[in-house]
Amino acid sequence: MRGLVQIQDADRQLLDTIAATMEEAARRSGEWLVCRPGCTECCIGPFAITQLDALRLRTGLAALAQKDPRRAAAVRERADAYVAAIAPLYPRDPASGELFDEDKLPPEMDEMPCPALDPDTGCCDLYDARPMTCRTFGPATRVGEQTLVACELCYVGATDQEMARCAVEVDVEGTENRLLDALEAEGERGMTIVACALTSP
Repeated sequence: MRGLVQIQDADRQLLDTIAATMEEAARRSGEWLVCRPGCTECCIGPFAITQLDALRLRTGLAALAQKDPRRAAAVRERADAYVAAIAPLYPRDPASGELFDEDKLPPEMDEMPCPALDPDTGCCDLYDARPMTCRTFGPATRVGEQTLVACELCYVGATDQEMARCAVEVDVEGTENRLLDALEAEGERGMTIVACALTSP
């Protein structure tokens, strides 16, 4: 248990670093960055998350249950419904929720909203505990030396060179990978998706 506490402490430090990096990306991007509360383009369809993300989400849901039991219950209900709906389709270990192959996530799941998304507000009920992908998607980020990743709704009219000037590199120290190695040593391994993370014990 002490190992998990240390991992969570290190994760909070990592998230502070990521937040500062993404603030810099937003500063560089200016009006090209259109991400706003209520824009849910990136909240639709499943995507793989790490066990570090899953741990953070479960901790966030437990904290929400203390603060706002009604909202937490709604998140759990949406997560349960999501898992029930995808059960025949999702390539996973039924006991652990581990995702076998992200490339085999079926297209029938593409229009399903994330269970953390509040359908009334268009905002994330677990925003402070959101996965790394959610934290870094939108602004231009650099993957390797050549590849730029950004939301298709952003940088409309920007040239490749202008996007490149806005791009930031995320987690240059490789902290997330070290934390994932530590989690694996604790018995938490593989990828999953948000709904399965929220319905796991």
